[in-house]
Amino acid sequence: MTELDQRLPPQFFDRVQERVRSMMAEEGFDGFLTDHPEDIAYLTGFFHHPSERPVAIWVDASDRVVMLLPELEREYAESQSARAELVAFFEYPGVTSPYTALTSAVRPRGRVGFSSSMTFQRLAAARAAMGDADLVASDLIARARYVKFPEEIELHREAARVTDRMLDAGVRMVAGAISAGGDLPTEAELERHVTATGTAIMYAEHRNVVVASLLAGGLVYSGANSAFPHGLPSVNRLKAGDTFMLSLGCAVGGRFIEGERTFVLGEPTADQRRYHDTIREAQAVGRETIRAGRECREANRLCLDVVREAGLGAYIRHRQGHGIGLGMHEAPWLEDGDATVLAAGMVVSNEPGIYVPGHAGYRISDSMLVTADGAEALTTFPRDLDDCTIAL
Repeated sequence: MTELDQRLPPQFFDRVQERVRSMMAEEGFDGFLTDHPEDIAYLTGFFHHPSERPVAIWVDASDRVVMLLPELEREYAESQSARAELVAFFEYPGVTSPYTALTSAVRPRGRVGFSSSMTFQRLAAARAAMGDADLVASDLIARARYVKFPEEIELHREAARVTDRMLDAGVRMVAGAISAGGDLPTEAELERHVTATGTAIMYAEHRNVVVASLLAGGLVYSGANSAFPHGLPSVNRLKAGDTFMLSLGCAVGGRFIEGERTFVLGEPTADQRRYHDTIREAQAVGRETIRAGRECREANRLCLDVVREAGLGAYIRHRQGHGIGLGMHEAPWLEDGDATVLAAGMVVSNEPGIYVPGHAGYRISDSMLVTADGAEALTTFPRDLDDCTIAL
């Protein structure tokens, strides 16, 4: 097997930056400022650990991309071949604002967009340093990230393959404990096992592994704990009759994938079968509702209507899904309030769920690549209850 190189070549980022500049021209921006770590990785290939010391990217309307960063990060950015001019400040908070170093290099003027995720403190510091520039909040770079380049899709596909193997490793651990006749694993033990599996695969089969905010891992919960959609793994030990959920994912080259399945330990009860089958049907319909040209809110409605029509609407706690890219959760949102039109090249989750208090949660999720004529599930682990029942 040929090792996959997780780091995209520097020339890739020239195309990314050109896309952003084209959008800036359409929207009348003379420059753009962002300090979001995912935007920085998207624009330059530089992945870093955010701290109180600002790291920011300036894109102007010509051909300059400038990164503001603390001196202690300069050599690290150079080691990653960050596709930007580097302007460093020594320390934070500093005698003068770090943004003064940036504005001395780029001389901002005219209409300047800034990422709406910037904190008030950093925005105030940028405004003070940028003088007469007209700063306007914009989600331009978030929208630029919607449609993935082919190189990014390759990374998402590989992350999906690893995620499927993590799901399989979790099932094997539980089945192995049953065969051995010993204690079943706790949620925390199962989570550690699948995380170690995903990480080991990457380091064994990839070069230049990019350590993003999450390399591999996820949520593992059973019984009543799984009725909390984002409940954290606990020391609860799996037991016969439990519904349990593996909500897993990983990032290859900083590009995320999630894959989630709900399992039953032993012969399912009538209620367990009803709940699981309903979510399986909703997820199957959701796979069809995700297609280029359809609004996110319409895809969400059609998917969740399956749950409502089954009489289980009271147990819905969240939307159909969300965008996936350099963030595990990012726009667009498959939700009633998002009118974004889906387009080929987007990657979104398809994860309807129900949560029955005191009993369990049921959720099935695939990461979907929107195509010209529909959508492709990148994660492929079996979804039907018969395949997700672990015999005792």
